Amino acid sequence: MQIWHRLKQKLWDGAWNWRGVTITAPTVTLIIYLLRLTGGMQWLEWTAYDQLFRLRFHEAKDQRIVIVGVSEKDLRSLQQWPTSDDTLAEAIQKIRDQNPAVIGLDIYRNFPVAPGTARLNQIFKTTPNLVGITKLVSDITGAAIPPSPVLEELDQVGANDMPVDNDGKVRRGLLYLENNKGENVTSFALKISLIYLKNNYNIDPEPAAENPNHLKLRHATFQLLETFDGSYVWGDTGGSQILMNWRGGAQTFQNVPLSDVLENRVPRNFFQNRIVLIGPTATSLNDFFFTPFSNNFGDLQRTSGVEVQANLISQIISAAVDSRPLIHTWPEIVEVLWILGWGLLGALLTWRWRNTNTLVPQSLWRSFFVAGSIGLLLLLSCYIAFLLSWWIPLIPPLLAFVSAIMLNTTYVAILEREDRQVVMTLFGRHVTREVAEIIWRDRNQFLQSGRLAARRLEATMLFADIQDFSTIAEELEPEILMEWLNEYMDAIVGVIIENGGVIDKFIGDAVMAGFGVPLPSNDPTEVAQDARQAIICALEMADVLAQLNQYWREKNRPTIRIRIGIATGTVVVGSLGSSARLEYTTIGDSVNIAARLESYDKTFEEKCPCRILINDKANDYLEGRVRTRPVGTVALKGRRATSHIFQVLLAN
Repeated sequence: MQIWHRLKQKLWDGAWNWRGVTITAPTVTLIIYLLRLTGGMQWLEWTAYDQLFRLRFHEAKDQRIVIVGVSEKDLRSLQQWPTSDDTLAEAIQKIRDQNPAVIGLDIYRNFPVAPGTARLNQIFKTTPNLVGITKLVSDITGAAIPPSPVLEELDQVGANDMPVDNDGKVRRGLLYLENNKGENVTSFALKISLIYLKNNYNIDPEPAAENPNHLKLRHATFQLLETFDGSYVWGDTGGSQILMNWRGGAQTFQNVPLSDVLENRVPRNFFQNRIVLIGPTATSLNDFFFTPFSNNFGDLQRTSGVEVQANLISQIISAAVDSRPLIHTWPEIVEVLWILGWGLLGALLTWRWRNTNTLVPQSLWRSFFVAGSIGLLLLLSCYIAFLLSWWIPLIPPLLAFVSAIMLNTTYVAILEREDRQVVMTLFGRHVTREVAEIIWRDRNQFLQSGRLAARRLEATMLFADIQDFSTIAEELEPEILMEWLNEYMDAIVGVIIENGGVIDKFIGDAVMAGFGVPLPSNDPTEVAQDARQAIICALEMADVLAQLNQYWREKNRPTIRIRIGIATGTVVVGSLGSSARLEYTTIGDSVNIAARLESYDKTFEEKCPCRILINDKANDYLEGRVRTRPVGTVALKGRRATSHIFQVLLAN
């Protein structure tokens, strides 16, 4: 039971000592996670994701794919859009004559465009490796569009729908989606890819072993996008979606104008065993999309729909054949731990700066440099992970790191203000500037829960009191008495502080001071030096008193004698009082001995303005450097044990 109690106490003490970490980091992480759940960070995360694509090394063009684009030049030549069935049939025939692997027609053909409809339908029927398009989902760009009836009957149709994010960019691709009958329809890109993989590599689709809902094509398993993958929050993940691993934006694939095909300007066998996509690329046709390569800050580069489809086709085939990686994301719990980890790091840094001297930055700029360097490490980590095809959160951990630093810095500033107030309240002006700076520097060693932690140490205590003060107080007017007493205190306190003493308290006209407190002396040499310094201080007090008496005689003020008691030994230092009022104090047997020495035998020698009595331990530390004489071995008031006392002899 006692062991368990000690363990609990240790855990509590550890949590309290590191409260700037144990409180700040989880709080920041929770706030950021809740903000993330609302979608408030989604745009920033998408922006960072897009930037990673733009910073990634450029990939070589996929030579398996070529685009036959309907350009502005082609429109001027054709003088018609949609182009006639005859023209389209002519283009497909010329491409087919070069034995392409697959022909993808990314042009809607849900109604005839005379002339040449019969010819085009015949081309459709006799080209088994041709795939047309349909649009299943209505959106702001228009209603659903049915496919060519001929191609639909031949099951040579794929859906060219593209999920568009709320900021208008395409970052996801579709493998399958449902029609209004609840049937799965293969996407245009996947349909073309499956034909190519089957004919060239004998690769058939199969369910993944780890999850039958995921598509597997030889080396590649296409894990479907879920609601909270990456930075997506409550997103529409209908159908079978994957993250697009873009090769690039516009002009990523080989592109030839439709007019070059019609006018036989394409080299012989140029299309042989390649995937040929036919689609509009003219700006006026407005079949364009924003992608991660569309910079939000001025460069509004758009990519044609047919080139978006080319990217997705290339991704599917490259993953299956070349083992080109797909974009992966972490599970939600791992992302939360990742954010928490960076929040902990930010909190830990600022808390360490508060609690240790070795890691404290010497300037504000150094603090910025350290924090900035770690922030760059996060950026670099996310970039390297992205090069390895992992999309890990960047903005949330960065925000957690910075927020933890800011919050903890504010918290530390509040604590330091409270600590400074405690230190100043406890010590005030009763120590030298050097001692005050050391106390403040090492405050974490002294302060505990807003109090001065109790410490046992070897120190020398000094008590000084005015002989017959009550009689003097009766003879003087209150105002004069206070002025006279302040003159005495200013002089005496000044001597004590100059000699490294710490004023513990004033007791009426008496002064209690310590040497070797609150900073502990680490070895006997230092303890001896403290004892000698206290006795030297007492001798200087005697000299100052002589000067004061001379001054007071000239002013017709009372002259005084003082008694000083000094004892070296073990004491306990700490703060005493309530939360409303705390005072620094020293307690222990040595304090009692010094007080009793001061009040011992109040009779004075006739010409002695200052009597100094010390205990035997203090006397031993003098080593003959100051003249003393033994007074005797006596039982001081309130103590059973006897004490060997000595009187310090003043210089003649």
